[in-house]
Amino acid sequence: MKKLISLALAFAMMISVVSLFSACSQKETLVVCNWGEYISDGEDGYMDVVAEFEKKYNCKVEYVVAETNETLYSLMKSGSVAYDVVFPSDYMVEKMIREDMLSEIDFENIPNYQNILPAFKGQAYDPDEKYSVPYFWGTVGIVYNEKLLSEKDLKAVENAEDFEILWSKDYPNRIMMFNNPRDAFGVALKTLGYSQNTTDEKEIRAAADKLKSQKFLYYMDEFFTAMPNDSLALGVYYAGDYLTVAAENENLKFVIPKCGTNIFNDAMCVPKNAKNKSLAEKFINFMLEPEVGRDNAEYLGYSSPNAAALELMEEDVKNDPIAYPERQDSWEAFRDLPDETNALMRDLWAEILTENK
Repeated sequence: MKKLISLALAFAMMISVVSLFSACSQKETLVVCNWGEYISDGEDGYMDVVAEFEKKYNCKVEYVVAETNETLYSLMKSGSVAYDVVFPSDYMVEKMIREDMLSEIDFENIPNYQNILPAFKGQAYDPDEKYSVPYFWGTVGIVYNEKLLSEKDLKAVENAEDFEILWSKDYPNRIMMFNNPRDAFGVALKTLGYSQNTTDEKEIRAAADKLKSQKFLYYMDEFFTAMPNDSLALGVYYAGDYLTVAAENENLKFVIPKCGTNIFNDAMCVPKNAKNKSLAEKFINFMLEPEVGRDNAEYLGYSSPNAAALELMEEDVKNDPIAYPERQDSWEAFRDLPDETNALMRDLWAEILTENK
């Protein structure tokens, strides 16, 4: 009987040890939602950022991609997903703060926040610096293939006053427009001479009519394959992504029209329903490490607000006039628009896409 009890006790202890070992071996999971092609992944000799973070903190990162701010917002608003870290743009950060969708960040857990340049702190979308940490900034401009344009259009685009060249009828099925309403309306509004943050219904409807007047190819991440392989003559996209595709095709050029453009800031935030806020803040702090920031910026071509990362960069990178341009008064940062304006834009956007088929 004693032997049986001893055996039973030994078995119970073995089960406890196995259970304890299993519990200890389970890794924490961090769910990150970012934009496509927006983190260094180990190619071209640069750091695999996610892998390095997983190694440092003995955790698992579930990394998912959203194509647009509006898609990210809809997913978060539905409550069907729970991300730990998200990367919304300025106006969407502002909207998410207004709708109580973000957690306040404990900046004591983000000591590398000191690396962020003062000019990028306390911005209008998060003036009290509670909910976001800057990631990248950049501009929007015309991307064109000089080999495919006529001599007349080449001269016109090189000295572009606005985005009007995108409405040329000479390049059917070879002109690209953003496949998201805020950016697309922004281009049309700027071309018409209006603010990209207008709430005037007539101006927004005029921009919708402008978009309807051209048969665009509405793309987002498709830009990365269509532009460098000579499928597109013209398009409009982000400067950082232009630098990526320009490395593949020497005929691609970039220009910001004199009328001005959107200057954007993307940030790292922790959603209100995050399941692992502590690890999320570790991830954000890790992204601000000088070496991580440098590799992200040099690999992606986007503009870093991280002073410590900038110090490590090659001179030709941090002095690139496309990646680090001198800001102009005519450049606008998107702001959070009233709900009724957003609703109008959504309805008109659905019409635009329907008529474009």
